[in-house]
Amino acid sequence: MLRNTDQNWGAIAKLLHWFMAVLIFTQIALGWLAVSWPLSPTKLNLFVWHKSFGMLMLALVVVRLLWRLASPTPALPTDTPRWERTAAHASHALLYALMITMPLSGWVINSAANIPFRIFWLVPLPHIVAPDKALADMAKTIHLGLFVTLSLVLVLHIGAALRHHFIKRNRILVRMLPIGERK
Repeated sequence: MLRNTDQNWGAIAKLLHWFMAVLIFTQIALGWLAVSWPLSPTKLNLFVWHKSFGMLMLALVVVRLLWRLASPTPALPTDTPRWERTAAHASHALLYALMITMPLSGWVINSAANIPFRIFWLVPLPHIVAPDKALADMAKTIHLGLFVTLSLVLVLHIGAALRHHFIKRNRILVRMLPIGERK
């Protein structure tokens, strides 16, 4: 089943979800390493990987949004309270907003710092703003704030999935697992 149904996520949505999850956690590790590594060729390579995966994530979130528009979103269980439905929709909207703004803020940092960059050492990334040290510094602060926000939202997202599985004992988590539901 490639497409979503009103009750289940399809293979494409699952693939995009889990690939993005792996990229997000890879980005956290790469960003942390790149910032803390002493100035060296390794540090520069870590930043190239971090920025390259960031641009890949930006492209993939567009694909995810287009797929989400083209394929129905499975319904929440009928016994889901209104506050929980609202929280689920808000947290997903926030996750999408963060998956867009994080790479864009990184792109602004790179552009404002006037750093030439090639995605995966191959594709030149044009500057989206003029060089401006104050803007680069502000974008770094915003990028860090977005990272903290993303970390908190991820904890809530994962916690909610685990709550649905272990406490509420419904199919919310199981229907997104890549291996599918075991009968």
